[in-house]
Amino acid sequence: MNDSTRSSTGGRGPAPGRFAIVGAVATAVDIGLAVGLVEWGLPRAPADVFALAAAAVISLSLHGRVTLRGDTLDRWIRQPPVFAAVALVAGTVDLAIFVSLGGVSPLAAKIPALVAAATLRAAAHRLVLFRAVRREQDMAVSRPPSPGRVRLSVVVPAFHEEARIAATVAAIRRELGELDAAGDLEIVVVDDGSTDATAATAREAGADRVVVQPENRGKGAAVRTGVAAAGGRTVAFTDADLAYAPRQILPMLEAVEAGWDVVIGNRHDNESETLVGTSALRSFGSRLVNMATNIMLLGNYRDTQCGCKAFRSDVARVLLGSGRIDGFAFDIEILHLVERYGFSLKEVPVEVVNSDTSTVRAIRDGIGVGRDILRIRRIASRGGYPALDDDVVPAGDVDPDGAAD
Repeated sequence: MNDSTRSSTGGRGPAPGRFAIVGAVATAVDIGLAVGLVEWGLPRAPADVFALAAAAVISLSLHGRVTLRGDTLDRWIRQPPVFAAVALVAGTVDLAIFVSLGGVSPLAAKIPALVAAATLRAAAHRLVLFRAVRREQDMAVSRPPSPGRVRLSVVVPAFHEEARIAATVAAIRRELGELDAAGDLEIVVVDDGSTDATAATAREAGADRVVVQPENRGKGAAVRTGVAAAGGRTVAFTDADLAYAPRQILPMLEAVEAGWDVVIGNRHDNESETLVGTSALRSFGSRLVNMATNIMLLGNYRDTQCGCKAFRSDVARVLLGSGRIDGFAFDIEILHLVERYGFSLKEVPVEVVNSDTSTVRAIRDGIGVGRDILRIRRIASRGGYPALDDDVVPAGDVDPDGAAD
């Protein structure tokens, strides 16, 4: 697939009202015809077959023309053979249940048949989209170099980090020493409204840029500000507690330069190592968040919240510039937008050293993440994310040697 064919699908998503109305119409036709034809005297099997066929035609037509027009979800509608195959299997299940419950009224038999078939269609729908998304993501793309005055910018969001921000800046500069010596490293610290001397300490420690937020807005807002200020051709962000050693950014940088739009750490990869563990509560919360995001995201990511990610600079500005979430769920929003805009993505193993002094609070922040997941879904369904302009990220060709492992 040539990247220039990537769909600019950031506009309006399927409005829940239209989706529900179309579904209700197709369901009413299915039930009405099946029950009416049986009561008219037709045997249950042909009555149900006729009803299912009519409902499928109406559903395909209305969803394609009204509900999903121009949205990423239209991949389901735009694959007629797949749609037909799933409709056939679901219809067979519906028919089997409807006929087997011959001892009850047609309406009483049709309801469980309809529920079973709808469940099967929903599962198949998600599977089709999952495969489509992963196919798009799992190939590197050969594009012209991204814009920037240095090779790498590292954004460090910081809130009340006076005690360790100097050590963080020094560690980044030391572990990325070759880049620093070549003048190809930029360290951007974003003070997210701290009331201590975080900003002043970062300047004294030699951060290349220190941006101060006038008030505390959250990690997402801080990273967004840092990306906007960064001058690297590749932009990465990592946490101020350095749970991920800065040297781990190097393979991410190389992956971005090899053609990947987005590279994210995966703490649950078989090759990842946890050098210092975290509390059972935080670990459970992280797993819970990943499960919750599977309701919304299609890529089945094993670790949405890893605090170490890297991007092409132009892609970073698209993703962070389109973002609306200021809190910890901004990572989830990034992945939603990666899917929405069709960017490539690579997951890599990481080494983790969890900090006892992290500013993350498992219960409070977990509730906030859950609330923001619902907000992302609401923004997407209402068309709140902008469309992707074709000239923002240069087109390129898929690299057949850049397939994900």
